[in-house]
Amino acid sequence: MRIRTPGKIRDQLWFLGSEESCIYLLEGKKESMFVSAGLSYIVPEVVKQLKEFHIDETTLRKILILHSHFDHVGVVPFFKRRIPKLEILASARGWEILRMPKAVQTINEFSRSVAQRKGKEDVFKTFDLDWKEAITGMTVSDGDRIDLGDLEVVIFETPGHSSCSLSAYVPKLKTLFPSDGGGIPYGDTIISPGNSNFTQYQENLEKLKDLDVECVCADHYGYVIGEEARGFMARSIEAAKQERSIMEEAYRRTGDIQIAARELTDMYYRQYPDWVVSPEILEGVFRQMLRHLARKLDKRD
Repeated sequence: MRIRTPGKIRDQLWFLGSEESCIYLLEGKKESMFVSAGLSYIVPEVVKQLKEFHIDETTLRKILILHSHFDHVGVVPFFKRRIPKLEILASARGWEILRMPKAVQTINEFSRSVAQRKGKEDVFKTFDLDWKEAITGMTVSDGDRIDLGDLEVVIFETPGHSSCSLSAYVPKLKTLFPSDGGGIPYGDTIISPGNSNFTQYQENLEKLKDLDVECVCADHYGYVIGEEARGFMARSIEAAKQERSIMEEAYRRTGDIQIAARELTDMYYRQYPDWVVSPEILEGVFRQMLRHLARKLDKRD
């Protein structure tokens, strides 16, 4: 079953933000932690939800960034300024990217672009949401465990969607947070965002598929529970095979990465007209994926 409405998932676990941009709150006995950080324009919704759901914001001690893309770090600047002692966690590669001036510029530009597309650009007039290079934090890596008291969060390095991608798993809750390192539960399908290295993306789906999972908390379009959650990673593996085949066919037929990327973007928006990012951003993503696949195909042919 797929659920896209923010609210309480179960004891110690909340879904906050919006359908297209999800963050999660884990409530441990010792402290609480946001898992992932969404798009910047969801900040007013998150602040409102914390109040409406009677969540004690003073217990929030950490934000775990699962990767450094603009649509997964958006609430960090606001909450870090609101709670200066808040600890920000990311992979070593994530922090490397987040210290790059060009990356910071891209985060801020893309955040505003998507907010404008969603008619939410006015949020930047009310809230200080821009990422700045001065934001720093702690590094977590494969096998690390974050202790929230009676909840332990296990970290997996899962590059492929991005070079800095992490996934997180909470054994006590049988809950997986794959971020975009797992399939995205859009509509009744699963989208495969193997942006930076599709082969690594597929390898990491295999890495996660044997975990004991009853809830999959995606960063886009809500969470999956029950029987569907138990089979979600296996279905994500099959979806990735199909998506790779479609992209390879487009490249073979056109022989041109740019043309194939444009065709695939047009196809996506016909199928998924309310997809969260703008067409120019998605076309760039397809170019990135196609460059990887083209290198593999050209070597093979």
